Amino acid sequence: MAQQILIIGLGQFGMSLAATLTSKGAEVIAADIKKSLVEEAASFVTESLVMDATDETELARLEPGKRDATVCAIGDDSKEASIICTALLRQMGSPCVVARANNPMHQRILQLVGAHQIVNPEQEFGKRFANRLIYRQLVADMPLGDGLHLSEITVKDKMIGKTLIELALPKKYGIMVVAVRRGTPSSVFQPTPDEPLKENDNLVLVSKEEAIKRLMEGK
Repeated sequence: MAQQILIIGLGQFGMSLAATLTSKGAEVIAADIKKSLVEEAASFVTESLVMDATDETELARLEPGKRDATVCAIGDDSKEASIICTALLRQMGSPCVVARANNPMHQRILQLVGAHQIVNPEQEFGKRFANRLIYRQLVADMPLGDGLHLSEITVKDKMIGKTLIELALPKKYGIMVVAVRRGTPSSVFQPTPDEPLKENDNLVLVSKEEAIKRLMEGK
């Protein structure tokens, strides 16, 4: 059975999230106070509604307690509305409330009113993109929690032709290679320790963030 996700706020973040979740098979119910945004989302989500998320009666009609998760994606235009909406969603029994924060103070308030998870898309993207600018071989980077990161890098020239045994990344850096991406179109597979790496291979890694920095800098 498909997960039902309620998204409130259809700015760039909310709209992108709604489209991506829909493409992954989720049933998305999307709401915003602006009719034009609701009409745009209507072309791909399960249901879209024009509503004021700070109106308790209107919000209750969406039955947040019956959805698998609810995202309050209200943007910079109304921090007060996002705080009220988040608090109401918790009161209405939503099992998982994810709230979008715009700054540290906003984040602290959202925590106080009960958000289960808080995201700051601009801040998180900025951190990841900064690493990609500094380390050009870093293709992707995603925090997993507890200081661990899932990263994808293109193999460095000195890695080509060497095996994972020879590279000894766990011993030298505390880095685990979980997959290799190879070819066009690409295929992803679990590497064997004695298979030489090829030019244009990508390595999918799990490690601490500082370990990737040391690897990229050859330390």
